[in-house]
Amino acid sequence: MKDFIVLLFISLFAISCKQNPKNDVSSKPIKIREANNYAKHDWQMDSIYNRLDLKDSPNNLNWKTAITPHDNYRFAGQLYYKSLRGINAPNIILIGVAHRARNYELQDKLIFGTFTEWESPYGGIKVSSLNDEIISHLPEDNFVVHDSMQVIEHSLEAIIPWLHKKNRKAEIVPILVPYINYTTIDYISQNLAKVVHNICAEKNWEFGKDVAIVISNDAVHYGDLEWGDSKNMAPMGTDSVGTQKAVTMDLKIINDCLSGTVTNEKIKMFTEYTVQKNDYKQYKWVWCGRYSVPFGMSFANNLNILENQENLQSSFLGYQTSIDHPLIEVEDLGMEVTALSTNRHWVAYTSIIYQ
Repeated sequence: MKDFIVLLFISLFAISCKQNPKNDVSSKPIKIREANNYAKHDWQMDSIYNRLDLKDSPNNLNWKTAITPHDNYRFAGQLYYKSLRGINAPNIILIGVAHRARNYELQDKLIFGTFTEWESPYGGIKVSSLNDEIISHLPEDNFVVHDSMQVIEHSLEAIIPWLHKKNRKAEIVPILVPYINYTTIDYISQNLAKVVHNICAEKNWEFGKDVAIVISNDAVHYGDLEWGDSKNMAPMGTDSVGTQKAVTMDLKIINDCLSGTVTNEKIKMFTEYTVQKNDYKQYKWVWCGRYSVPFGMSFANNLNILENQENLQSSFLGYQTSIDHPLIEVEDLGMEVTALSTNRHWVAYTSIIYQ
């Protein structure tokens, strides 16, 4: 009888352990971050590809890091494709902008979420288990978990359809970067790189082949019309001469800070170009990636040094503005266009990859 009771206790204990959610990853409830502003259906992406005359096909590229736009596909579709064509790793760490971080008084910390997948034209793209692993190992003062911020932010949602179209098995780690100064960028990016490096070592993953980084960014926002509270963002004027001066300034920033070998000096210089010296929350030159770009570059470069004992090297793939090339129609596809594209209101975009 005594033996029977012991066996019964062991059996009940085993069953309870098996049903414990902490021991059963599959029991984690599905939590979907719904798409709001970009493509929700595969036929929309097919139409975008057709209108841009894109002929996508599998390739063997293993780009480690890319800077890509996040504006409306009407304006920037061609550069999305160029930026993401060689991102073939199945685990993609997305470094996004937190446009409305002030809504929640978020600053100086990375912003993670608890979603298990993000809505996509291809059935939903899963959030990688790497997301939870990073959170569990990153110092607590380096991040917050804030689903509400991830819900209202569009800078990563824009990129997902392009990534998922080319790789239906891709999984993501969505991270937003709010107001953050260079010193904090340097500190947190090193910590994140160490965490990801250790996870890669445990899993025998290679940077570029198994995990890649995609940095969301739009370059200068320029003009004196319909910029909301910002009002006039045209310090060089809105005629053709002023527009060309603004483009020249953008290209100088790209050449000085984002080209060639990635270094801490170049990353710091980028912040000096784009944010005010005495108030890093204020624009100096209006790139909405003024935090995501330097953080993403610092993180990627630190990771490559840990993985391969060398700094990343850039390849510049392109630069456009919303007024310098023919634009495709997207409104008939159910994708709203709310911004002007004139000399008095335009946005620029760049495509750069790092190896």
